[in-house]
Amino acid sequence: MEPTRQALREELLYDKTNKCVQCGYCLPVCPTYTTFGKETHSPRGRINLVKMVGEGRISDLSVLEEPFDLCLGCRACETACPTGVEYGAILEATRAAIVRRKRFTVPVRLLRKAMLKKVFPSRKLMNLAGHSMWLYEKSGLQTALRRSGVAEKLPYNLGAFEAIVPRAVSPGERGSAAAHVRSRKEKKYTVAFFTGCIMDAMFHRINRLSIQLLAEAGCDVLVVPNQTCCGALHAHAGEMEEARELAKRNIEAFEASQADFVVNNAGGCGAMLVEYGHLLAEDDAWRERAAAFSAKSRDISQILAECGVPQLAPRANERVTYQRSCHMTNVQKVTREPVELIKSIPGIQYIEMEQAEMCCGSAGIYNIVHYDASMQILDEKMKQAKKTDASVIITTNPGCLLQMKLGVEREGLSGSVRVLHLVEYLAEAAGITASSDK
Repeated sequence: MEPTRQALREELLYDKTNKCVQCGYCLPVCPTYTTFGKETHSPRGRINLVKMVGEGRISDLSVLEEPFDLCLGCRACETACPTGVEYGAILEATRAAIVRRKRFTVPVRLLRKAMLKKVFPSRKLMNLAGHSMWLYEKSGLQTALRRSGVAEKLPYNLGAFEAIVPRAVSPGERGSAAAHVRSRKEKKYTVAFFTGCIMDAMFHRINRLSIQLLAEAGCDVLVVPNQTCCGALHAHAGEMEEARELAKRNIEAFEASQADFVVNNAGGCGAMLVEYGHLLAEDDAWRERAAAFSAKSRDISQILAECGVPQLAPRANERVTYQRSCHMTNVQKVTREPVELIKSIPGIQYIEMEQAEMCCGSAGIYNIVHYDASMQILDEKMKQAKKTDASVIITTNPGCLLQMKLGVEREGLSGSVRVLHLVEYLAEAAGITASSDK
């Protein structure tokens, strides 16, 4: 076999595709297959394309671009697979191979470089983005753009998302966030809180509530100053080297805290953090450190379920359903704790959605770059949400939170259905408020 073919096989992780026996168990759980009905948009179809490239039956890797670009990366196929196919690893490797060969236009190349290499990894720039959102809201510009209809004409359908962004947090409040919050009762753990990049810029209030809930549950909470973006968006974009560099920066920053656990409140970020061991498995200098970091990573629901939450006030027969984060379910394997916490609120009626594990179509920035496809998937999810007749939809990931809010708006249900992060709902029931709520 010629060296170039062997190198390509290694690049695409061809050997891992041999575990796929084309049984089809992945088909009914794949959102893109069930929505679009094309074999090339199914996990086994994508894997077969990689095999054909590795075997020389396809020579042009651009054939892979659309099928893999339209993959949500929800990894429900891994949960359904009876033979243990590592679809996530194949997806990462294939996307990276495509990106290495793709010629982006100058504007796209510059935008990718600016956002992935400069903005998301910089806490200073992400804070600036948060400040800008506050100024946009408080200056009256937001109101003016909405009334004029200009917001609806923003590119990439950003107007639809602009209408549902959460209330901004002031620069003063953002700057007053404590780096160390002590337990409100007998200490059980010291935890280091992962703030995230987009999470802290757009959902700072949820981060504040998360820290307060952890303190009420018996945790000393540290906010590590040198942490950075988790790297998930970089991995989804095929920029694996950038993702590895960010992983190393986070590992180094959190090691210094010597905390018992690294706690996050975003399903997508948490999935990336628990895979640092996989991400750096081939790096001799970082392998053990990455594995140790991943072993300490926890979703906030796991810590709250173990340590206990404050006394929760009864809700008057409130019907509640839960939109499961794909990455929390299929990568972190956290499924029990969020439901237990929701059910612990007195008086609520918990109704599980049909096809609860099916993706909502958010998937990082998928709903921006593939808006129409994302909306088709969301519409299917909303059919199941509406069947529950729930007045509250709980999520555990910022992308899911915005996507489900958009779904509620599209269905004309914004007056009767609230969409909340699990942390918001628990804090509300416990009577805990962020400073901006006082």
